[in-house]
Amino acid sequence: MATLETLIRDRLAHNHWGILGNQGYVLGVDLGSYGLRVALANLQHHTFHTMSSEEVNESPDEVVQRVIAMARALMNAHEVTPDHLVRVGVGFGGPVDLRFGTVRLAPRQPGWEHYPLQERFEQAFDAVTVIDNDANVIALGEATFGVGAGCQHLVYLHLSSGVGGGLVLNGRLYHGATSTAGEIGHAVVGQGWDGTGRPETLEELVSITGLLQRARRYGLETDNLDQIFGESSIGQRVVQETVDLLAVRCAQTVALVDPEMIVLGGIVVRIGGEDFVRAIAEKVNTFIAPQFARPLPVVASVLGPESVTVGAIANALDSLSD
Repeated sequence: MATLETLIRDRLAHNHWGILGNQGYVLGVDLGSYGLRVALANLQHHTFHTMSSEEVNESPDEVVQRVIAMARALMNAHEVTPDHLVRVGVGFGGPVDLRFGTVRLAPRQPGWEHYPLQERFEQAFDAVTVIDNDANVIALGEATFGVGAGCQHLVYLHLSSGVGGGLVLNGRLYHGATSTAGEIGHAVVGQGWDGTGRPETLEELVSITGLLQRARRYGLETDNLDQIFGESSIGQRVVQETVDLLAVRCAQTVALVDPEMIVLGGIVVRIGGEDFVRAIAEKVNTFIAPQFARPLPVVASVLGPESVTVGAIANALDSLSD
C-alpha cells in the first residue's frame, strides 16, 4: 500500500481544482477527532507536512487558539506566510451549521454550541475557511486521496464513540437540506422494538458504548473493545449481530444512493480488522436486491489518523471550484 504522502502527492499532481489549485498552500485542521492535528499541503510541489498534539479538556477558545498556534508553528517550520494560504479546511467532531460557519454542538464536550469556528480561523489566517464535520471530510478525503480516489459516488461510515457518515455524490459532498445528510447513526433500526416507546438507533447499538453494553447484557463484563473481537463466544455473538445490522443499513443505503463504493472507518473498524470488514462486505452484497446486484466494494479507510486533516484539505480544494 502506498504511503499517505505518496497518495497525496499523486493526486495533487493531477490538479482539477482550477487556477488556484496549482499554487500556494492549503491548511487542514482536525479539531478533536484524532486529537488536535494540522496538515500543510504545497499545491505547487505536492508536499504534505503534519503536526499533532493530544487533546486536552479546555474551553473552545483555548482549543482553537492552541490549534492555531500549532498551525502557525507548522507554517513557520516550512517558511510559509499566511499570504500564501489559498484555503483553510477544518474538520470538527460534531455537527456544524454550514450556513453560518458555526458549531451546532460537540457530543463529547459541552460549550461549543453556536461557536463561530469559521470566523475564528478566517481572522487568524486571513484566508477563506471551509468547515464541516469529521465524517463528511473523511468521506471526501477517501474519494479524493484515499481508497476511493476517483470515485464520484461514495458512502463513508464512521464507527467510533459515535456513528456517523458522509456522502460523496457526483464528486462532491452532499449535505441535504440542513447540513445533516449522512448522519446514519441517528437512524432508528427497530432492533428488539416492541411497538412502544422509541426504537434504538444504530449508534446506540454499534458505537463503542453500544458494543460494550450489548456484551454486558449477554454476560461479558468488559471495557476493552479488543475482547469483543476476541475468542469469547459472547463477543463473537455481538460481532455477528453488528455485521448483520451494518450490512442491512449499508444495503439500504445502496438502494437509496447507488454508490460505487462503501468505505468503513473509525476505531471499531480498526480493531475489528480485515475479517470484520470482509464479513460486512459479503453480507452487503448478499442483501442487495437481485435486480440491482453487482460487485460492490466495501472496504476499510486507508487515511488513518490523518484522515480528518486530509479530508479537510480535500474539502478546501473542492471549494476552489465554486
